[in-house]
Amino acid sequence: MPRVLSESDVADFRERLCDAAEKLFAEKGPDAVTMRQLAAELGVSPMTPYRYFTDKEDILAAVRTNGFNRFAEALETALSTTQGSARAKSSAVGEAYLNFAFEHPQTYKLMFDLNQPHEQDYPELVTAAARANAMQSAYIRGLVEAGVMEGDPEEIGRMFWAATHGAVTLELAGKLPKGMARVINRQLGHTLAKGLRPGA
Repeated sequence: MPRVLSESDVADFRERLCDAAEKLFAEKGPDAVTMRQLAAELGVSPMTPYRYFTDKEDILAAVRTNGFNRFAEALETALSTTQGSARAKSSAVGEAYLNFAFEHPQTYKLMFDLNQPHEQDYPELVTAAARANAMQSAYIRGLVEAGVMEGDPEEIGRMFWAATHGAVTLELAGKLPKGMARVINRQLGHTLAKGLRPGA
């Protein structure tokens, strides 16, 4: 008879399983990973993961949820702890974005370069993705309020995000020299600030 698991037991095993899954998904691609392989990675029986997750899609959603939350937290921390001007805060958020992407490239790819069917069936994933999405315009509001830029923070944030993600993806794929995404990100900030500044 299986022992009764405490909430702490469940949380601990789910975290260990997600860590193993993230590693295997990165190495092989989600489609090539089986529940049996995940169980073997942790040294448990093939049926054990099913006590914690419905199926592999459920695990993938949990891995992506964790990634989005860690990403959003990094940006939130940069925004809330950086002292100084709106420009300084904006630069800190940009650095936090790039640091996360290049320190956790496989997580970043799973988060943004992968579409999961029926994502709406995973409310925690939807919430985490929305949290990360909200940060793309949160720091822009400070720039608008400071008069550095003029316009809708949501639209400006989407421009920054699209350009930054494109540069990161190209560098991760080896299509841009190492470090070029940071150069592009800085140039982008200066260019958009100049082009969107009132009276420019």
